[in-house]
Amino acid sequence: MAKDNNKKFDGLFEDSKILKPSAAFAKQANIGDRKIYEKAFKDPERFWAEQAKNLVWFKPWKKVLEWKEPFAEWFVGGKLNVSFNCLDRFIGTPTQNKAAIIWEGEPGDSQTLTYRQLYTEVCKCANVLKKLGVKKGDRVILYMPMIPELPIAMLACARIGAVHSVVFGGFSSEALRDRINDAEAKVVMTASGGFRRGSIIQLKKNVDAALEEAPSVKSVVVVNRAMDPTHVPLQAGRDFWWHRLMSEVNAKCEAEVMDSEDMLFTLYTSGTTGKPKGIVHTSAGYLLGVNLTTRWIFDLKESDIYWCSADIGWVTGHSYIVYGPLSNGATIVMYEGSPDFPEKDRFWRIIEKVGVTIFYTAPTAIRTFMKWGEQFPNQCDLTSLRLLGTVGEPINPEAWMWYYKNIGREKCPVVDTWWQTETGMILISPLPAITSLKPGSATHPFPGIKAKIVDESGKEVASGSSGYLVLTTPWPSMLRGIYGDMKRYKNQYWSKFPGFYFTGDGAKKDKDGYFWLLGRIDDVMNVSGHRISTMEVESALVDHPLVAESAVVGKNHEIKGQAISAFVTLKESVKKGNGHVELIEELKAHVTKKIGSLARPDDIFFTAELPKTRSGKIMRRLLRDIAEGRALGDTTTLADATVVAKLKDQYEEGE
Repeated sequence: MAKDNNKKFDGLFEDSKILKPSAAFAKQANIGDRKIYEKAFKDPERFWAEQAKNLVWFKPWKKVLEWKEPFAEWFVGGKLNVSFNCLDRFIGTPTQNKAAIIWEGEPGDSQTLTYRQLYTEVCKCANVLKKLGVKKGDRVILYMPMIPELPIAMLACARIGAVHSVVFGGFSSEALRDRINDAEAKVVMTASGGFRRGSIIQLKKNVDAALEEAPSVKSVVVVNRAMDPTHVPLQAGRDFWWHRLMSEVNAKCEAEVMDSEDMLFTLYTSGTTGKPKGIVHTSAGYLLGVNLTTRWIFDLKESDIYWCSADIGWVTGHSYIVYGPLSNGATIVMYEGSPDFPEKDRFWRIIEKVGVTIFYTAPTAIRTFMKWGEQFPNQCDLTSLRLLGTVGEPINPEAWMWYYKNIGREKCPVVDTWWQTETGMILISPLPAITSLKPGSATHPFPGIKAKIVDESGKEVASGSSGYLVLTTPWPSMLRGIYGDMKRYKNQYWSKFPGFYFTGDGAKKDKDGYFWLLGRIDDVMNVSGHRISTMEVESALVDHPLVAESAVVGKNHEIKGQAISAFVTLKESVKKGNGHVELIEELKAHVTKKIGSLARPDDIFFTAELPKTRSGKIMRRLLRDIAEGRALGDTTTLADATVVAKLKDQYEEGE
């Protein structure tokens, strides 16, 4: 707990130890009755059914839940359309003239789309997809920068029943290729380029490279962004300009009637095997989860201007930029570029310019803002803000307090949220009007969610003890599997603790029942809120012709949460010289090429041998101790205990 917790807070909080919501905030809140927890806990199915009535259904469901562990079907027999729920329901109402998307481009260009305008663009894009032969169930890859065309394309896919799979624009051509091939995508929608810190990311160039080994793709649609169109090569018969196709279709497209369990999207996330896995989300349960959590956790109002600073390439952007807010008729803000371009006050300038009322960002970003200093937010008018949120990784109390004081001006509740790509929606978070806050804690499971912290044997741990976070009952927005690999789905999420969904995260619960997340406990690193598999980075390193073996660990990092440290054994034919400085940069670049810049190691250290057990398993725990400068743990199972001691000495010397 931060030292500041001992002071008396004015405004929102009225208690010095546990920070309680003010009566004024509670009075205006969307959800202000604590009885909702008890009601949802006693009969979760009834709770979810009542909340599902807020969606627009073409046909009501016959059964709330069909549960055959680990497979769930929610709202069985129900029919609806996600795009209809985000757009059509507002056409003919005053909301149609309200801003749906306020977009800010990195160079300073901007655009606002009302709900009526967004509806028109989505219908046209849906007709473009139909014209290209896309049918219900076909997969469409979206590899785009943060421009309005991205949510337009997502909603267009949802409108006709196509399955979209958004690939983060920071991924390399090889990572893109792997995702295209796994999804067997028919169409790729991209842009000529995108801006990042004043430079242009060559997205179309990456697509062209990926498609050299991706035979399923028949068409590519290109948004003209950031580049001279005469310098963008188009392959005849395959590549088409977005604006030309959009000008050739009409602006009416009826929403496809979709079953509750029809697939809405797949989203690829890192796994412990190194092979990205396509997480499957379906229509009704997912939409219900993000619609409800957006309204309750962010206390979303008709008058709010809501900004989630995530990239839509990650699940946070899917759930809390696109589907959750738009299904509530909200005004969302999208920003294309970096928070430090052209200056380190860019985020705060946008909040001031647009009048943002709700701001949702990552602890990594907050720690970066702390490092830059409060002079940047202090020179901007942030008085429009009324609620703050954090997402992506556990937040340390010091960063929480800095965010509360310097961005929220000690008047905004901070909702720290825990969830995953797999969960679809936020599962652990405060409800800001009824939850007393503890800086650094995600507080309690959302109504209708049942979670436990268990030990290795699956037994619930005592208060104050750490363990594995598990979910004990199904929830509507849960993943329905891994695309094309249901065996992997069962093994990864349901085998460690039979009857429980294993999150892969460590946690503890204090005497007041508050949950404190501790981060990943498996071989998936959390770097700036992005999940990266150690195996994926190791595979990229070993792919280099000079590398014989590698081991990768995540080490604590003040800004990123975790940084990537790689231990590399070179082939015997490689001659050592000049400390391998040039080779270190070459290997970092190689990982960037194979995966993307987000996976670039911070440190690469060469070693003659890696510490292994007698059975040949690499002792990553010891490597993590070395990387973080800790005393070495138990080394009795090592085949050669001198290896790790030598490596520790080398690491501390910096070679």
